[in-house]
Amino acid sequence: MTLNEFKAWLKEKMPDNFRKNEPMQAHTSFRIGGPADLLVLPADVHQLEEVVAKARQEKIPLTVIGNGSNLLVKDKGIRGLVVKLGNSIKNVVCQDDKIIAEAGVSLAVVANKAGACSLTGLEFAVGIPGSIGGAVFMNAGAYDGEMSKVVTKVTVLTVDGEIKKLSKEDLTFCYRHSSIQDNGAIVISVEMQLAKGNVEEIRAKMADFTNRRTTKQPLDIPNAGSMFRRPPGYYAGTLIEEAGLKGYTVGGAQVSTKHAGFVVNIGSATAADVLKLISDVQKRVYEYAGVHLEPEVRILGE
Repeated sequence: MTLNEFKAWLKEKMPDNFRKNEPMQAHTSFRIGGPADLLVLPADVHQLEEVVAKARQEKIPLTVIGNGSNLLVKDKGIRGLVVKLGNSIKNVVCQDDKIIAEAGVSLAVVANKAGACSLTGLEFAVGIPGSIGGAVFMNAGAYDGEMSKVVTKVTVLTVDGEIKKLSKEDLTFCYRHSSIQDNGAIVISVEMQLAKGNVEEIRAKMADFTNRRTTKQPLDIPNAGSMFRRPPGYYAGTLIEEAGLKGYTVGGAQVSTKHAGFVVNIGSATAADVLKLISDVQKRVYEYAGVHLEPEVRILGE
């Protein structure tokens, strides 16, 4: 099946939920990225299973994203099919001291739902952009909390088209990594074990974390979160600032003047601008401190 034939199949099966030549800048928090050949926003898990199975059967290149908050899409875009879960598949419920959330729901919504249910343990997630599926994919974390500390089970769609439950052990979490990155599975829902707490204390803690973020991070300018992984024994932002790179600019991309660990789009930045800036920062920091910085942001496309 050619891409055009696959497009015709999508038009017949899910006419309201697919787009062709869709600019990915509209689907990333960086506001950067060329077009996806085809973009599907599945309405539910059944539609997700159907489109993924068909794409794999027909050997159509497949990319799955959440809310696009930790992505840099290159300027020529993404070939084949992009499936975006961040607009749907987002139910979230509390069950005693657990919370179960579908992959497309935002972390902020899940954290606030937990708080409203008097459940503590997810306060760290209140300001992390992105979806719960993406958070499990990269073991997102902040303020000494991370997904590996709360996740107990994850329901996934495997590469073989099976719906399967994975345990915490199956996920082999480590710093900004889970086995989902390696096995090609797609997160459908996540079960988290929390603890009963005091609503007012939970809200106060979330308010504190939110205040810290708004005062220290460039939340008002398009970005993709922390650009670099934390190198052992250091903080990336501190190294970048000490190397004299705060405010360093390439085209429309800039090392944030508010927090050097962030790269911001100060106006019509291209992915090429960001990639050149990343390379320059890596080179200067290595010259300054002998430390090689690795990008934390997921880079896709061509």
